[in-house]
Amino acid sequence: MFREHAVRLAIAPIAWTNDDMPELGQGNTFEQCISEMALAGYQGSEVGNKYPRSPAVLRRALELRGLEIASAWFSAYLTVRPYEETAEAFCIHRDFLHEMGAKVIVVSEQGRSIQGQMDTPLFAEKPVFDDQEWAALAAGLGGLGRLAAEKGMTLVYHHHMGTGVQTAAEITRLMELTDPGEVSLLYDTGHLAFSGENPLEVLRGHLPRIRHVHLKDIRPEVVRQVTAEKLSFLQAVKAGAFTVPGDGCIAFGEIFAELAASPYTGWFVVEAEQDPALADPLEYAIKARRYIRELSGL
Repeated sequence: MFREHAVRLAIAPIAWTNDDMPELGQGNTFEQCISEMALAGYQGSEVGNKYPRSPAVLRRALELRGLEIASAWFSAYLTVRPYEETAEAFCIHRDFLHEMGAKVIVVSEQGRSIQGQMDTPLFAEKPVFDDQEWAALAAGLGGLGRLAAEKGMTLVYHHHMGTGVQTAAEITRLMELTDPGEVSLLYDTGHLAFSGENPLEVLRGHLPRIRHVHLKDIRPEVVRQVTAEKLSFLQAVKAGAFTVPGDGCIAFGEIFAELAASPYTGWFVVEAEQDPALADPLEYAIKARRYIRELSGL
């Protein structure tokens, strides 16, 4: 289905150790995580909280297992803090990823985000940006995009539950406010479905801007519970709202077909934050790998 060498498959370490809730997977080591990624048949990884920050140390550990770094999350605060503060932290992050050979930098605006708040209802108290915040976000992302380009890298914006850029309408507004040469889009199937959007429609609407893909699925019965009981994002994760492709309700066949017919090149990253005590990371990594191979040929 996909052109040879156009797409490579990675998996995020959040299934082994959760960055937002370190108690989830606390006993899982970095070495276990990357060894099981390789055992399950993946080619790459994003960066987790237990990964060494020395490029030399990290590179050696990955090379022993035939893995590469696809990217890593960066929290921006462009709507609530001076641009210079975010830009300084971004350059440190950029330089680390550049040394690791990554081509894209995942950025998500965390100004007024509720995604890390354990008791804040996810849907009832979702932040909504005003015009001034939208302007600050767009201008700031443009600046970060230019900083990324200095190293030949691309900024990909991560729409995310519990933030000011979550819905399809908000994604469209951000794309309209930013320069395609400075800001690209990370397409995340799970966050779109969780938000009540149609992932295939969003894909078709923004395909030329998409430079990075996160593949995750949702359990619709848990998502309904989150809404009915006014749970937070973190409570939703612990309850099992997310799962790997092939274990939920998203129709990935059409999504893969659309991407395969496009000029897209880069990484697909399996990412399903679950409690590893309830969802064995290796088991689910293998389940996702088999499903993606059967459906897409990757």
